[in-house]
Amino acid sequence: MADEWSRPKAPPPPLFLGKKERDLVKQVNDELIEKVIGQQVLYYPVDLEKTNFHELYGEAIKKTFLPPVRVYALVEFTAFETTYMPNAGIDKVWEINIHFHRRRLEEDQNMFIREGDFVLYGENYYEIVKLVENKQLFGQVDNMFEISAVCKRARKGLFDAT
Repeated sequence: MADEWSRPKAPPPPLFLGKKERDLVKQVNDELIEKVIGQQVLYYPVDLEKTNFHELYGEAIKKTFLPPVRVYALVEFTAFETTYMPNAGIDKVWEINIHFHRRRLEEDQNMFIREGDFVLYGENYYEIVKLVENKQLFGQVDNMFEISAVCKRARKGLFDAT
């Protein structure tokens, strides 16, 4: 038994979890979303410097927005909800879910998605009401690669892009 097994000093590196694999996933996602699927939205971020937020509550009555940015994303329509409001009539609420590629936004476009911002998809404006970061890359908690935004259709007069 001349060839005895010896314990290595350090465990082997994890398989398929390195920087090269993460970069490959980013490249494939970028190409699929932008060149194959091709859905895009105009993203209107709130101007944090010019908007007058309330000191205590952090809310603003009148928001100021930065110029729109074109963002490629996956847009998913959800069912609309119809409710009856006494003394007001029937009300329909439309929602869409927008799935953004996190690394593409943060590293390439220097953008961060926030609740309260608006997007234009088609001819309608939607307000981002909820954010969910639910996709892990290869099961790694430190490598989230998707940000999903639940957006409700904005009423006419609520948002003015001009």
